[in-house]
Amino acid sequence: MLDSRNWFKPLPEHQRRHLSASQRDGIHIHHNGRSLINFASNDYLGLSNHPAICNAASRAASKSLGSGGSRLVSGDAPSLHQLETSLARWKGFEACLIVGSGMLANMGLLQALANRHTHLFCDRLNHASLVDGARLSGAINHRYGHLDIDQLELQLHKHTGARRIIVSDGVFSMDGDCADTVALLKLAEAHNTLLLIDDAHGTGSVGKEGRGLTALHALAGHPRLIEVGTFGKAFGSYGAFILATTEMIAALRQQLRTMIYSTALPETLIAASQAALNQIQNGEPIRQLHARLAYFKAAIARLGFMPSTTAIQPLLIGSDQQALALASQLADHGFFVPAIRPPTVPDGTARLRFTLSAAHSEQQIDQLLTSLRTLL
Repeated sequence: MLDSRNWFKPLPEHQRRHLSASQRDGIHIHHNGRSLINFASNDYLGLSNHPAICNAASRAASKSLGSGGSRLVSGDAPSLHQLETSLARWKGFEACLIVGSGMLANMGLLQALANRHTHLFCDRLNHASLVDGARLSGAINHRYGHLDIDQLELQLHKHTGARRIIVSDGVFSMDGDCADTVALLKLAEAHNTLLLIDDAHGTGSVGKEGRGLTALHALAGHPRLIEVGTFGKAFGSYGAFILATTEMIAALRQQLRTMIYSTALPETLIAASQAALNQIQNGEPIRQLHARLAYFKAAIARLGFMPSTTAIQPLLIGSDQQALALASQLADHGFFVPAIRPPTVPDGTARLRFTLSAAHSEQQIDQLLTSLRTLL
């Protein structure tokens, strides 16, 4: 008999992911009864526990909690528009639209931009939100090899059409490497396409001012460019935003189903994200992150880490079992670095994904690498 108990095929133990209740306390995470130093968070600037940001959220929560509706009904707020204006100005775009999460942003954006007559050209290692958005759009989807500009150019020559979009992560979340946004935009101009960049992991962490990958290369605000960012990583908050021309954002307010039919962000998160933006613009958290990253990179030169200049520093292991074993051994040494396994990464490329934060100390980095050298 088929019912919910046997609907899915059971996974072998080494492929199972487990939800385990963990309490974060600054740079520490309390996991399975142990306090571990967290080297797995996307809280790159350590802002999720920053007093100014927590206080801003607390002040907003004292007035109201939920927004009470979608943005087009009753859930919109002046503070949302103020934050959108601040973000657009900081990132160098004409306009901005805030939505509930990065997953909602990318899934809704690609459905709004594309249909069965649209050709999408997608990096093979794009985030799941871009993959699912491409599928749901019904567009003709062409995947090119990771960072393979030559293959992408061949595909653009081969698959012509009136409406085409190049789609790529900015900083790739599991490899830590970066798209060549300059080359992608040149192709977009040469082949009359749009370019969609998800810079979730670059926003707040890449570049001297933390304005991300497109600002670093002076591409921000280009009329062919649409960018997605998030509050859930370097901002230490929750939510996401889309940046583009005034005309594009005005159209998305009418077309973006994942915004239209979702409850708007509550005032607490809006206030927290605005306070986080203020801290990022101050510059000190980014300087601290870059100092910690340089310190870490100098110390891992011979440990076999994958090439990355970002706060994401992966160590390729290979088999699921070996990655799980090393993660467990690091936990025994006091460090939280979970194994990343398929289907999150391709088969045979299980890894430990170390992430650096401005909140880490050099002493904590030294302790981690001493343990890692011993275990390797």
